[in-house]
Parts: sequence; C-alpha cells; structure tokens
Amino acid sequence: MMFSRALKPFLEKALSRSPVVLLNGARQVGKTTLAREFLQEKGYTYLTFDDELTYVAAKNNMTAFIENIKKPVILDEVQRIPEIFLPIKVDVDNNRIPGRYLLTGSANPLLIPRLGDSLAGRMEILDLMSLSQGEIESKEEKFIDALFGSQPLQSPSTTLSKENLYKKIIRGGYPSVQHLNEEDYEAWMHSYLSLILQRDIKDLAQIEKLTELPNLLKVLASRASGLLNVADVSRDCKLAIKTLHRYIALLETIFMIHLQNPWSSNLTLRFVKAPKLYLIDSGLLAYLLGINLSGALSNPMQFGKILENFVVMELKKQATWSNTKLNQYHFRTSGGDEVDIILEDRAGNIVGIEIKSSEQVNADDFKGLKTLQNKVGNKFIRGIVLYTGSKYMPFDKDLCVLPVNALWEKCWD
Repeated sequence: MMFSRALKPFLEKALSRSPVVLLNGARQVGKTTLAREFLQEKGYTYLTFDDELTYVAAKNNMTAFIENIKKPVILDEVQRIPEIFLPIKVDVDNNRIPGRYLLTGSANPLLIPRLGDSLAGRMEILDLMSLSQGEIESKEEKFIDALFGSQPLQSPSTTLSKENLYKKIIRGGYPSVQHLNEEDYEAWMHSYLSLILQRDIKDLAQIEKLTELPNLLKVLASRASGLLNVADVSRDCKLAIKTLHRYIALLETIFMIHLQNPWSSNLTLRFVKAPKLYLIDSGLLAYLLGINLSGALSNPMQFGKILENFVVMELKKQATWSNTKLNQYHFRTSGGDEVDIILEDRAGNIVGIEIKSSEQVNADDFKGLKTLQNKVGNKFIRGIVLYTGSKYMPFDKDLCVLPVNALWEKCWD
C-alpha cells in the first residue's frame, strides 16, 4: 500500500533550488519509495548501492562512475560508499544545476567524521522518519503549528479507545508492517534488526564484536524514555565506557536511537545535563521489550515509557514539515521537577508537554509544567498534559489536558 508522505512538497522545493538533496532516515521508512516517485515525474535515473554490481562499479572508479551516469540521478543508500561525496562535489561545482542529485541514506552523514564538509553549501538534508499517524490515516497534521498559534484548543474531532491507541503504538510506523499479521510482523522485525546490526554497521565501522550489539540495543530499550546513564549501561552490558560511547554513537548514526538533549537557559536553576534516550520507532521498542497488546493493557504503568517514546517521535516527525521551526528538548531540575518535552521555536517561545498513561489527570501532573512556566515567564505559550482519556480540559492559565490522539486529530477551531 502506498502512503502519501507529508515531506514530499518540501523535497520538491529542495530539488528546485539545490544541486544535491539527501533524503536521510532509517532503513525501511520509505525513502526509496518516495525517491522513486520522481522517476517518472521528473525523469530521474535510479541506481542503488544495495545492488552489488552498482556497488562494485562505483567502488572501482568513483570519479568515472559519477562522470558517466545519466543525470538527474537518484543514488540510493549512499552510506555504503561515503567516499562518493567527493566526486559528486566536483561534478556539481562544474554543473550547478538544481536537482542534479537526489541521494538517500540510512546513516546520518553529519555524524560520520570522514564526510566532513565535502558538500557544505551544495546539499540540503531532509529527514524522513517512519510513518506518522496522520500519514497512516491520510490526515493532515498541524498540531505543532496549533500549539504555537493563538487559536484555542478543544477535544479532538474523534475519540480513540485505549486499546486502539495501544495497537497503534505497538504497531509503529514502518510502512511494510502496517498490514502484517502478528507472526509476519515478528519475522519482519527480526530480519530488519539482523540487516541493520550486521551489514549496515559493518559498512560504517570496524566493530570487533557485532554479537554484543543486539544485547546492547535491548538494554537501551529497557531504559527508553529515561536519562541515559552511560556508567549504568556499561555495567549492565559489561562493555568499557569508551567502547559503549562508540556503539551508542553508531546506533544514533544509523537512526536506531534518538538522544533528546536537556533544555537550558540563563536561569539560576541547575539543570541535569544528561540526554533522554528514545528508540526511533515505538513498534521497534515494543518488539525489543517483548510487549504485546494484552501485556500493555494489563500493565499500563509499564507501558508509560513506550507511550512517551511514541509521542516524542510523533512530534519529531511533524517537526520535519511544520511551518513552526523548533528544537525539541526535555526539562529536569536538580530538585526533581521535570517536563517530558520542551518545544522551543526560533524566537525562544516555549511549549511544554507532559505525557501520562492514565485516563485521569490531577494537580500533581502539572507540577513540572508550572515550574517551567514560572521560570520562562512571558515566553511560555502553553503547557499540556497528554493523557489516554478522551476530553480536552482547561486546567489553569495556559495549562490544559488533551487526549494523545490530538497529535493527529484536529483539536482546534
């Protein structure tokens, strides 16, 4: 089944002004499918470095390969031959034509040291993540813009039961799994992880003990939505801290994990500096933790960290196409007050979001948001507690409660 991707108009604009555009993201999020839509629409040639013959030909003589392929061209999975960025640079310096190269990559080039600034000023990078809930349901998502706008919020246009919400979270956003039965889903996830943790890691770095990575990923999954304590993970995995830092950096490079930095400002309050750890997809997280629907429904408190992971990543997806450009953080003071998500726009305006797995909310759930509100002052736009109930409810000045499905269901006038 084909899904309409919200990022496509932004990709078209980037190709209209830049000679090289890199569509970046984890494997199996739909990069190739989206890129191939330009084959007939724009007359692109398509080559993938997952094809062994293409890979060998490019490695044999990269300069000749780039000189002789027909342009405009889509080069798929460029992280397998990162050295090809230099001959692409030479070519575009001689042919500064917008849209000449559409690259896709399953590793972040900004985190691969040897790529450096080889295409600085010549390449735009767009991030494609797994499907958002709006993309799955063919709904336009403007939640972030609504949060920073002036319109009042309200209950979403439709309600969603906790069971159906949990189904969505456990399924995750990979396009290929949306209509698989449970047995096929398990087989797909197993094969997916094997491909990434074996071949893709080998392409990027010399890892001495590949067998340690699956266990590390499971340990990290068990700590998802919490502060990353490298020393504790090192003890659990029996890995040297230096080695662990290297492995974590690689997992971040290939879009398996996301580290959300703490928010700070010139405030007198001391902030905890550790990032929070998330898996790139809630379905992947649930798979690694062995959590199914019945387990989630019977223990909603344990499921809370998967819910938080889901919300964080849904917001990151929407941020790639929202009109409001922002950064995303977490907030935690040395006194223990915290807010799960801080959204900060370029003007320094702040929206705080707290996530609760319960269907009821009380005054204590706003404690961190009120601390943030007092410290930020007039830069505080609003604070929201997202919960698994069904109604919008104003709570205090610029504070309210919203159902989780407000992320993709219209919740404003």
